[in-house]
Amino acid sequence: MLDDSATHNARESAAFDAAAAEFGIYLGASGCSPNTARAYGHDLTHLRSFLIEQGLEWRALTPARAVDLLIHLRSKRSRRRGAAQHPSLVSVDGERAVPRLSTATINRVLAAVSSFYEWARITDRFEGPSPITRIHDRAAARVSDRHRPFLTGITSRSQTRSPVRLRQIHRLPRPMADPSVDALLAQLRCRRDLAIIRLLLDGGLRPGEVLGLHLTDIAYGKRRVTIRVRFDHPRGVRSKSRTERVVDLHEAVTLEAVSAYVMHERPQDTASPILFLVGGAGRRPLDALSYAALAKMFARACSRAGIRAPWVTPHALRHTHATRMWEAGMRELTLQRRLGHASPDATRMYTRVSDPIVVAEYRRALGLDADATAPAADSA
Repeated sequence: MLDDSATHNARESAAFDAAAAEFGIYLGASGCSPNTARAYGHDLTHLRSFLIEQGLEWRALTPARAVDLLIHLRSKRSRRRGAAQHPSLVSVDGERAVPRLSTATINRVLAAVSSFYEWARITDRFEGPSPITRIHDRAAARVSDRHRPFLTGITSRSQTRSPVRLRQIHRLPRPMADPSVDALLAQLRCRRDLAIIRLLLDGGLRPGEVLGLHLTDIAYGKRRVTIRVRFDHPRGVRSKSRTERVVDLHEAVTLEAVSAYVMHERPQDTASPILFLVGGAGRRPLDALSYAALAKMFARACSRAGIRAPWVTPHALRHTHATRMWEAGMRELTLQRRLGHASPDATRMYTRVSDPIVVAEYRRALGLDADATAPAADSA
C-alpha cells in the first residue's frame, strides 16, 4: 500500500510539473516578463508542496480546499535572506516565533495559482471556475438578510468574482533623505553608475526603464528621455508599463552625467543600441546591464555610504523623486503622467507621504506659525 501511495504521489507530481512547465511556456509566449515567469514558477512550488502534503491531484483543488491552501501558506517558514537576523517575537511557551511568509508573498502566490488555473481552464485542462476565486453578488452584499429583495438569486444581475487573498497592509513609500542621497552619490565609482542613479532620482524612472534605454531615446537638445516598450533586451529587462511616454529632464546635471558616460566611458567597439553596458574588463564587457548587476552596484554603494536598509533599493530613488515633485507643488494628475502610472491610485500614495507638509498645516491651524511671522509682516 505504501508503495502504491508513493507511486501515485510521484505520478501526480510529475503531472503537475508537466502542467506547470506548459504554463511557463504560455507565459513566455504571451509576452510576460522573464522575471515574472520565473517568479510564477517559484510560487507554484508552494502549490506543489501543498498538493503533496494533502495527497491531492492538482485538478481536484476546489474553493473549499483553497482555504486549506491559505492556511498552509500561513504556516510556511520564510526563507527570505536575513529574516532570521531580525528581532523575533516570543511565543507563550517562551520559544522564539519562526518568521513566516509575509502577506504580500502569500497574495503573490495566490495570484500565481489563480493565473495557473485560469490558464488550465481556458485550455480545457481544468473544468469549472478557478478555485482561487470567490463568487459573490455585490447588490446582495449591500443589504441585510432581513431586507433581501424577493428576486435575489434569480434575476439577471451578474455575479462578480474576486480572488482569494489576504488583506494587505498598504505601507507608505519611503523617500530617501537628502543627506542619504548625497552620501550615495559621493560613493559612486564610475560615470555609468552616476548616470543611472541620476536618471532614477531626477527622472523618476523605474530601474527596468533605465536599463532598457537605447542611445536614440535620449534627446539632449530637447532635454527629455523617451520610455519605449521593447521586448528584445538580451538580459530579460522589461518596462512595467505597456504605454510609452516622454520624461522631461531639465536638471542639467542629469543629462550631463549621461553625456559624460556615453562620450568617455561607454565601450565604443560595440554595435549594441542599448545605453548602459557592463563595460570594464569583466567576462562580458559589452553585454547589456542586468537587474542583478544594478542591484549589486546599488547595494555596494549604499554599504560604502553607510545607508544600508531593506527598503533602500534602486526603486526608492523613484519614490524620492515622486515625493519631491509632490511637495514642490506638482498636481496629482501631472505627477501620474510623469511617473507613467496607469491609475491615479498608484500616484495618490505619494500625497500621504509628506510629513513636513502635515506638520506645517497642523502648526498653521494652531496659529503657531502665524504668530511667528506676524512681526515680519508688520515691519514690511
